[in-house]
Amino acid sequence: MPRIDLDAYVAAHAGSWVRLEELLRMRRRTGAEADELVDRYQQVATHLSVVRTSAPDGELVAHLSSLLGRARIAMLAVRVPSWRGVGHFFTEQFPAALYRLRWWWLGCVAGNVLVTGLMMWWLSAHPRVEQSLLSPAEIDQLVNNDFASYYSENAAGAFATHVWINNAWVSALCIALGILGLPILWLLFQNIANLAIIGSIMMRHDRGDLFWGLILPHGLLELTCVFVAGGVGLRLFWSWVEPGELTRAASIARAGRTAVTVALGLAVCLLISGIIEAFVTPSPLPTWARIGIGVVAELVFLAYVFVVGRAAASRGATGDISAALLEDRVATQA
Repeated sequence: MPRIDLDAYVAAHAGSWVRLEELLRMRRRTGAEADELVDRYQQVATHLSVVRTSAPDGELVAHLSSLLGRARIAMLAVRVPSWRGVGHFFTEQFPAALYRLRWWWLGCVAGNVLVTGLMMWWLSAHPRVEQSLLSPAEIDQLVNNDFASYYSENAAGAFATHVWINNAWVSALCIALGILGLPILWLLFQNIANLAIIGSIMMRHDRGDLFWGLILPHGLLELTCVFVAGGVGLRLFWSWVEPGELTRAASIARAGRTAVTVALGLAVCLLISGIIEAFVTPSPLPTWARIGIGVVAELVFLAYVFVVGRAAASRGATGDISAALLEDRVATQA
């Protein structure tokens, strides 16, 4: 881009900078003023990019960068409590992120289900392994008391909170450790190994109906969420292994922002599975009804991804945070 006359450029655009300053000084803004703040932010971001490229002036660059930094904070403060923003997150950003990353987490689901099935089959054929893990008294206690009582020994509300926090933590770890790759596989393996060991013990002692009747109502959605987190974490790992056309830093940053979107959305999904685990799993409903509720919850999640998410992705949603809150990297034109 050819150099510009800096004085003329400042004279032409200083009014936008002054107006942005005025908007930032306001303690309260109307809806129109909030929209104007976003528009002015985008204008000034373009101006800064032009100045950096065509007429670098340290003092002016510092002033505009500071102005934009304050504007980003102001826009975030406005958007956080906005119900419209929450609605946009759950109808556009989150489902689009799930849909765009679907092959990563669907692969994670398939791989974990396959490994769990193989482990349960192998453990069932090798009862001595069971004996090396638990004593006969511990197995008897698990089969005849502990497994069923786990879901009903605490108050439902407290239990729902407990399982929600625990599962959200596991999912967050899967995403947070994504950059390292291998720790995710170990975390997922620990999760399914526990399921496979307990399942094989229960089925070998003719309590398979109890096991599946208590696992499936909440486990379908819960484990899907954990595997989604694992798949997204692996995608984060791959973002620096194979950054594509982006630099590694830019690739990791983009994948990381999308991972945060997924983590926030999964917290809500896991809250739903926690409520099912606390109120439906131990309820006196017939087994078919409890499992049916779990199946419906899983189908709703999949419909959310492949109907709502697909539509959001087709409209251009990516799961990344709003462009208005990114750094000053907009298209430049004098």
